[in-house]
Amino acid sequence: MKKYNIIGEKWIPVRMLDGSYIALGIGDLFIRAKEIAAIEDPSPLVVASIHRFLLALLYRALEGPTDNDQAKTLFMEGFPNKKIELYLEKWKDRFWLFDEKYPFGQIPSFKPKSSRAWTTLTAEHNADNAKVLFDHVNVLKAGKVTEAKAICAILATQTFVLGGGNSDLVYTCDAPSATAMMVFPLGENLEETLIFSLVPENREIFKFDLPIWEREPESVEILNSRNERGLNGFADLYTWRSRAIRLEESFEGGVESLGFASGMKCKSLNVIDPMLAYRIDDKLGRLPIRFKERGLWRDFDCMLPDSLKLAPLVIEHAAWLSRFDPKRLPKSVMVVGQSNTKATVDFWRMECFALPKALAKEKFIRSNIRNLLNIAESNQKILWESCKIFAVNLLSRGNRNIDKEDIRNFIKQMPCIQLYWSALEAKFYQTLSLFFSESGFDEFEDKIEHEWLINIDDALTNAWNQHKSSVSLGDIWGIRALSKAENTFYSRLSVIKKTIKEYELKEIK
Repeated sequence: MKKYNIIGEKWIPVRMLDGSYIALGIGDLFIRAKEIAAIEDPSPLVVASIHRFLLALLYRALEGPTDNDQAKTLFMEGFPNKKIELYLEKWKDRFWLFDEKYPFGQIPSFKPKSSRAWTTLTAEHNADNAKVLFDHVNVLKAGKVTEAKAICAILATQTFVLGGGNSDLVYTCDAPSATAMMVFPLGENLEETLIFSLVPENREIFKFDLPIWEREPESVEILNSRNERGLNGFADLYTWRSRAIRLEESFEGGVESLGFASGMKCKSLNVIDPMLAYRIDDKLGRLPIRFKERGLWRDFDCMLPDSLKLAPLVIEHAAWLSRFDPKRLPKSVMVVGQSNTKATVDFWRMECFALPKALAKEKFIRSNIRNLLNIAESNQKILWESCKIFAVNLLSRGNRNIDKEDIRNFIKQMPCIQLYWSALEAKFYQTLSLFFSESGFDEFEDKIEHEWLINIDDALTNAWNQHKSSVSLGDIWGIRALSKAENTFYSRLSVIKKTIKEYELKEIK
């Protein structure tokens, strides 16, 4: 029995431009895209996965873009709603959440050996690999969840699920881009946001780039044979079936349990994910950049275009489109992802950053910003070396031999370095603002490094002074250790002060 068609049912959580919050179906969402500020959900993973799902729909409904001309027309004229409407009507029968033949996002022939709770689909409630502090959902008695929540959870699972365990079928694998940070340039409304991420796809690739609803569902035999294949394109990537899922319909409505097992294994990332930033590894080649415990601002440059084409294609595409109307350059960029240790989720995160307006002028400012960050990283060593001397002298109490690991652990619990980066983060955005104005970069280029060094000098000094204050009232061993460490600290700091002075003399001349 067909039930709950996601084209018409209201399941996508959005914030409107007037500040109100509502839920929309796919059809209404595209029609009202200019009125929508953003997709919003408590889970960043859900937000990211819905964006990718909608982009896959647009690629197929719009039959492109397959070149820059189509992309420019779309940017200037907006969505051709009639074309989208006809596409959704054509494939409507593939979007029923409950259906004997084509249940959306599921494998109809999959009959699980045992049922699992709906929480299996959510990162925040899944006790398998991501039990969250203060999460009071009992996964053994989780109750039911609405159909709307179930759809969001299916999309997030297929996009971000981690492998590393047996299932009813075969050993599980990561979703293709599960462990990378994803970048989304944000426009004035949802229509602009989606258009910015519609990177043109080669026509020959597009012919074979089918999302899951335009293909027959994989059989259990195929999924159980450890079959794997490469990616066919962006729509295929954005709807990759990482897991075999079969929802069990509740008579009272909603979803209480489901079947859950391994899906298709991605043979290789032969298609560059347009939302990912990359780095070059000497041995492994191009690798996606992942979230780290430290703030993403310390790798801000990875999101900006460069000659090596390592930045996210969506950012390059947004910057290119904005040259036809510079006032529409994305004001900010949303970055979403998770960090993991093997099959365990360490954390997931969403961060937003402003984009420098210099991008609209075809300026490669990535190297300039990387230079600022390298200076900050390099001068962090002043604190590290000083803290090391303090730790060695304090722990040794004169003559005792100290294990290197003990020294490292002692330094980690000292607040100095964390204070340094915390203070410098706010200063980084102030310095970065010089890149944001239309003419500011050209006008202040020679002064940026000078001001940045002053900020580093202040951050180092304040961090050390706070450490000094905490030790000054301690025992004699701590005071002696501080005295020896200070010699190194102020000696190294004097080099920065000398460089700052040289900049000041240049400005006077």
